Amino acid sequence: MDYVAPDEPCYPISVVARMVSLHPQTLRCYERAGLVVPARSAGNVRLYSQADIERLHKICRLTDELGVNLAAVEVIMRLTDTIEQLQAEIDELQSSYESEIQRLREHLSVNGIVIDPK
Repeated sequence: MDYVAPDEPCYPISVVARMVSLHPQTLRCYERAGLVVPARSAGNVRLYSQADIERLHKICRLTDELGVNLAAVEVIMRLTDTIEQLQAEIDELQSSYESEIQRLREHLSVNGIVIDPK
């Protein structure tokens, strides 16, 4: 089976509606509210990715299990997106810093300077 990237739009609205147990009109409502933004094909058909489906599952948990209204869902999802973006930036910076520290240690070692790592 071929690998499909999580953000690859490939599922039409009818399939997604069955996958997340929502009416297609509800999905359109979520789109109008900006909660999910499916891609569009050349023929203007909505195509959802696996990431969109996971996002819809989160929305369903918030509304069904926790009783959160759509306005609050919008705020929660926006905050969640921001946190995820910031975490990715932190991870990237940490990796960059660790690489730089390793490079500097190697440079010092080559020049005969020994530092006691604490």
